Amino acid sequence: MPDLLLELYSEEIPARMQRDAAAGLKSLLCKKLSAYSVTFVAAAEYSTPRRVCIAIRGLPESSPVQKIERKGPREDAPEKALSGFLRSTGATAENLELREDKKGRYYFAVLAVPGRPLSEIVAEAVGGAVREFVWPKSMVWGAGQLRWVRPLHSILCVLHDKSGCRTVDFEIEGIRTGNATRGHRFMSASEFRVASFDDYKAKLEQAFVILDPDGRKERIRAGAERLAAENELNLVNDPELLKE
Repeated sequence: MPDLLLELYSEEIPARMQRDAAAGLKSLLCKKLSAYSVTFVAAAEYSTPRRVCIAIRGLPESSPVQKIERKGPREDAPEKALSGFLRSTGATAENLELREDKKGRYYFAVLAVPGRPLSEIVAEAVGGAVREFVWPKSMVWGAGQLRWVRPLHSILCVLHDKSGCRTVDFEIEGIRTGNATRGHRFMSASEFRVASFDDYKAKLEQAFVILDPDGRKERIRAGAERLAAENELNLVNDPELLKE
């Protein structure tokens, strides 16, 4: 079962918006996928000062086959009416069922609509979620119409399973998706490619970016306490400052 990794990499996101934005975008994307009858095992969100990341695990290869029923002419209708109904629905005689109705017996066409490939669904769902997502404050830039908290630089969107990694190829306002991202903007600004969520998280940490906000907060807290102790100082407990 494929896993989805999505990262939206932008210029600096205000600290107060990061976590709520990640959670909100995850919720919107999950709703978009559900609208295609796509289920999944788990979904998680992450944020850093320059990126919002969504990881969804256990997706199907395609949406399920759907059954569609169309009511047709009465059993005693002219042959021409039945032929027109078959043409309009794309059904054959084998797809027809006769069912009793208050006004008589009617033909019903029962059609099986094949599922769509996951990559097509993800492209549409992500595109819709990004365009519809509302930030507390947003902006447009250049000649584009997309509204985002700050100018959006890149979109990483990949599906990974036991057979390997593949990029979900689509474009939003001139930004084409890929499988690459960047690390810390001063300490490791070079671009690198990723193949899965675990690979992404590990390479980010090597590039001086801690993906998990709680992990970042704990490192800052522990480091501040250590520095205070080394210098015989008392650390002021300020949860809001630590969060920021």
